[in-house]
Amino acid sequence: MSSAASAVIHSVRLISSGLDRADAFVAFEDDRVLATGTGSGWRDLVGKEADVLDGAGHVLTPGLLDIHNHGGAGASYGQASEAIGTARRLHRQHGTTRQLLSLVTASPEVLISQIQVAAAETRRDPTILGIHLEGPFLSREYCGAHDPALLRDPDPDLVERLLSAAEGTLRQVTMAPERAHFAESARILSEAGVVVAAGHTAATFEQARAAIEVGATLLTHTFNGMPGMHHRAPGPVLAFTENPGGWLEVVNDGVHVRPEVIRMLCQLAPGRVALVSDAMAAAGVGDGRYRLGNVDVDVVEGVARLTGRKTLAGSTLTLDVAVARAVQNVGLTPLAAIEAATVIPAQILGVADRFGRLEPGYVADAVLFDSDWQVRGVWIDGRPVREREH
Repeated sequence: MSSAASAVIHSVRLISSGLDRADAFVAFEDDRVLATGTGSGWRDLVGKEADVLDGAGHVLTPGLLDIHNHGGAGASYGQASEAIGTARRLHRQHGTTRQLLSLVTASPEVLISQIQVAAAETRRDPTILGIHLEGPFLSREYCGAHDPALLRDPDPDLVERLLSAAEGTLRQVTMAPERAHFAESARILSEAGVVVAAGHTAATFEQARAAIEVGATLLTHTFNGMPGMHHRAPGPVLAFTENPGGWLEVVNDGVHVRPEVIRMLCQLAPGRVALVSDAMAAAGVGDGRYRLGNVDVDVVEGVARLTGRKTLAGSTLTLDVAVARAVQNVGLTPLAAIEAATVIPAQILGVADRFGRLEPGYVADAVLFDSDWQVRGVWIDGRPVREREH
């Protein structure tokens, strides 16, 4: 006897990795995808207690996956566990079903304490895939919103201490390749299964290529916190776009990078650009003054900048808006936009065998978008997330 579905979403436009199909359905069996198909084939899968939803022609996608996100709803991931839960709820409601917790530059003692709190939340909440450290191993010249007084070389002993504090939950670390001991620390992190990212860096093209050779696979918020592409000094962007095994993040909020440049990036590195939010505490809240690490940030008309300066300080973006902008402003196909927020970040983290697709056997995370790319429903582990509060 075949398995019975615990939930079915039918009559949708299904967009998943390599697939854009009308009049489709997805059936869940508890926390996994049981089957997909078209037409009325879902009727043969429905169990007596199944939840059945008519998708009314809306777009159904895999759950979104954010690998660079500092907080939201007034809370940051460097705070207590309650704050982590508050921000995480906001992003779940916006379709981000799995994510990393990004921490900014702090002193070693403070950072270890923050890592321990975030690690405990990662073990408690399966929608958190681990921790991303953005700092303190960054360039002073391109520090952005990070406190330059706390920046330092990636000392291998400290790297080992941070790994130990995370107890297996550290998944991604952003470092400046030109800093001393980068190569040694990159090898330590890579051997521990941590994604080594280059970012907030003054690296030349040659230094970035050398970083790739010792294990760097990702460029953090491409174009931001680094030299631009000059015809005689192409810098880290071209080094990573030329590397077929390299990935590139981009913050698609209409502020960090122009849509035309994002379109160019996706043409240069097809299938290797991940949409990220780089969200800070103001995401989902509004204008005002906030803290990011130990610096003040003013948000005016949705744009976060260091108080009294023009320096961008993260974003107020949610990943569903990044997807919508990718289609409406950048000009990506809906399939390319969805892949950039689902299967590509899953591949970066090495979890593409479980997340990022709506296919049989995959985790039953899904998002329902209407024709304007507004979120109408979110499912995690086959169960609906409470309707988004407006």
